Amino acid sequence: MPFDPRQRPLAAPEARVLATLLEKSRTVPDSYPLTLNSLVAGCNQKTSREPVMQLSDNDVLQALDELRQRTLVLEIGGARVARWEHNFERGIGVPMQAAALLGLLLLRGPQTAAELRLNAERWHRFADTSSVEAFLEELAERSDEKGGPLATLLPRAPGAREARWAQLLCGPVTIESGACSAAQTSAGGRFDVQSDRMARLEAEVAQLQATVARLCAELGVSPDGPDTPAGHATTAR
Repeated sequence: MPFDPRQRPLAAPEARVLATLLEKSRTVPDSYPLTLNSLVAGCNQKTSREPVMQLSDNDVLQALDELRQRTLVLEIGGARVARWEHNFERGIGVPMQAAALLGLLLLRGPQTAAELRLNAERWHRFADTSSVEAFLEELAERSDEKGGPLATLLPRAPGAREARWAQLLCGPVTIESGACSAAQTSAGGRFDVQSDRMARLEAEVAQLQATVARLCAELGVSPDGPDTPAGHATTAR
């Protein structure tokens, strides 16, 4: 069954674990697959991460369990210490080049095509920015039969020279959101799982409201009720 983030988006800890495994497989292949300790350290890096997280061993183990159930990670046996590897390309259903771009978007948040090409240097060497854009456009145009889009081009922010791309593995995003719009940290710097769930629900509600508004416009009815003409908002008394 194709990976469909619209049905079950990745939670922020899951996204961080999966992307970290993908990153380390490309950048430090001699240390890969990763032990739990190495994976936790990679997830909690303070560089090349947006946002910075402070996941515990238990947080990472829970994320690994969820990802394993979705065949996105594999546990490697036969050693004294368990090691983990990703199954990103096969599990998500994308080629190696697209996987590199999605991994970078998961770890660092929305980026321009030029930024992605630069940041991907150790993951995959793209010939030029146009080749990066071609893979991003394929991700954005992924058909419903394959699970729907996995990336989107955000509206250009005020003052910005170029528009940024964002991944959709964690669900819908806005121009202000980071790699996972739900990924937030508490005042002490620790990842807040409750905030993650709330942000994901808010994103889903916003998407449903937009869908209802579009359907009402197509049917010529008002979302405020059957007695309100289309195009007229209900005013407060």
